[in-house]
Parts: sequence; structure tokens; C-alpha cells
Amino acid sequence: MSRLLLIDDDVELCEMLVEYLTSEDFSVDCAHEGLGGTQLALSGKYDVIILDVMLPNLGGFEVLQRIRAVSKVPILMLTARGDDIDRIIGLEMGSDDYLPKPCNPRELLARLRAILRRTQSDRGLTETNQSETYRSGDIEMTPGLRRVCKAGEILALTSTEYNLLEVLIRNVGHVVSKETLSEQGLGRKLARYDRSIDMHISKLRRKLGSGSDDEPLIQTVRGIGYQLVGG
Repeated sequence: MSRLLLIDDDVELCEMLVEYLTSEDFSVDCAHEGLGGTQLALSGKYDVIILDVMLPNLGGFEVLQRIRAVSKVPILMLTARGDDIDRIIGLEMGSDDYLPKPCNPRELLARLRAILRRTQSDRGLTETNQSETYRSGDIEMTPGLRRVCKAGEILALTSTEYNLLEVLIRNVGHVVSKETLSEQGLGRKLARYDRSIDMHISKLRRKLGSGSDDEPLIQTVRGIGYQLVGG
């Protein structure tokens, strides 16, 4: 049973989601304001968090920032329908996925399961592959340790950023389509008008910096996808 924390001040929505997700083998706790939600989120006992943007006493973005300062727990944010700014800000600050409100419970469940498949797969890595390493220029990735270094320094990547970089570094020098990045990096098919990949790649690109030629290490191939430039 996966442990889920739902941080949302809509009590009626929380009750509906608790009933639905409990029937789908989730153990769900709720918090209806930001400060209490943050404290619960930092307890370390949850596998995934659903976080609303609009919360009393501490907004969702501030909650996200405080969690991300010390934890990589997967976070799915609920945003106002059609509010692209909230979605972009959430992804930029480290959320793993987003869904507009009001949301379809089945889609929410599918997104949660996709997130959990990735994280549970990560935990299943054994010591036998902890020495496996991928290198591209001064980037070094050790999948068994979920660690990425650039020029010898460890990079602070979210779970989603790491997954996307792993797909790119396994295909270094080749173009990877957005569809492939979504399926292998986010664990779901790419939806029409979904800008999640672009936002995550933008943040990842800034963390990786530029190559020796001052060009970004992750290059955009217009209309297709992205490519990690080989070193």
C-alpha cells in the first residue's frame, strides 16, 4: 500500500479523493493548510504528495520550496484550470507533475501510479549495478546511486530531472523525441499541449550549464525533441 499525503483546503474534494484512492490501495492522510502540510510532508513517511497551489497560511509554492530544500519526495501539484503560469512555476520549482482542477480521479490515479512506478523501480536497484556509470564530457551518472556529477561536483536534481537526463545520456549524441522522454522519463504518454517535458528540460539545461563552446549541453531539435551533446 502506497502512502500518500494530500494537501488541499477543499475538504469535500479531499473526502472524495480519500475514498477513491483508498479503494485503489493507497493509504491517504490529509492536511488542509500549508504549515501543517509541510510538517507532515517532511516527516519522511510518504511515498508521494499531492499539493494544491492555493492554501491557507502558507501557499503551495512556498510549501513546495520548503519540501524541495530537504526532500526529493515526488510531488504532483493541483493547479487552477488553464493557469499556465502556476504550472510553469511549479515545474520550475521542482514538482514532478501537475494536474488542473477540477481533475478526473482516474487521470490523477494514472499519474500517481506513473510516478510511483519510477520511484519504486529506483528503489529496486541492487548493488550489482551500483558501479555502472554513464559519461558524457564532464557529466558522470551512476544509476545505482541515483547520482549525477558535473566536473566532480554532485548536482541536485529532482527525481524527474534525473529520469529525463538518464534517457538522454543513454542516447547521447542522438535525438530523443518528446514522446520517448515522456514515456520513459515521466512514465506516461505525451498528451497534446503538455509542456511538462519542455519545463523540466529547461530547468535541467540550466543546472548542466554549457559545454566548452558555450553552447547548451542539451540542444533542442525543433519539432522532434532534445539531444544531449556528446563530450
